[in-house]
Amino acid sequence: MSRVLIGATNYGSWAEELQAPWDALTKAGHEVTLATPRGLKPLPLAVSVDQDFVDPIQNVKVNPPEVCERARELVAGQDWASPVPFGQASMDSFDALVLTGGPGSTIDIANHPDVHRLILEAQEADKLIGAICYAVGALVFARDPKTNASVVRGKTITAHPRAWDFKADLSYDLYQPTADNEGTNVVTPGFLFPLQDLAIDAVGPDGTVSSSPETSRERPDVQFDWPFVTACSVESSVAYGEKLLYVLRTHMSG
Repeated sequence: MSRVLIGATNYGSWAEELQAPWDALTKAGHEVTLATPRGLKPLPLAVSVDQDFVDPIQNVKVNPPEVCERARELVAGQDWASPVPFGQASMDSFDALVLTGGPGSTIDIANHPDVHRLILEAQEADKLIGAICYAVGALVFARDPKTNASVVRGKTITAHPRAWDFKADLSYDLYQPTADNEGTNVVTPGFLFPLQDLAIDAVGPDGTVSSSPETSRERPDVQFDWPFVTACSVESSVAYGEKLLYVLRTHMSG
């Protein structure tokens, strides 16, 4: 079994984007350690545990009831209660780095210097690196110190489709915030950056960005181009977890 560092935002994960890979890895017997920027429990956005929430762009309900129930269970329990701060983590202790998404990841994951350090450590040691949804921004922004090119230059990755980017004001209200873990009251004009456009620039002319607005639970989008496993958005969360297990089993077992 592998030792996996799972990274999550403190400013609003999308519940399933953390829950699905977490459950996949733990149920398979891998040793997981959770990390967040502030070392606080990664609370999901309130709307991501609302089974009646309708995505305003896709006009579909995106949170299955069983996912909402499981995410609320994880928040109430101890599994996510004591993450380590990113600044105290090192890839020397892990076999894989798995980043999880949500709108909050644009604030404190995508351009976090310790997340970039962990990505570079994992890449240098030829270890698996995963990212889903807007956490893919961390791969886009992390730079090879020798070339200053993105670490995904020339790679095939996914990106949250431009067509799905929220156009209205976006708040980051958390599920069950506390006085010492209240997230942020910032409101942004849609997502902080257009990931598809930046990803296309990052991979360059020899890379590929898979970013179809036709992606769905029935047609999830997860790409594997060693050392990277990337997934489109919440609809691909389960497939993301499954692909991580596949790569850990087939590429790293020997």
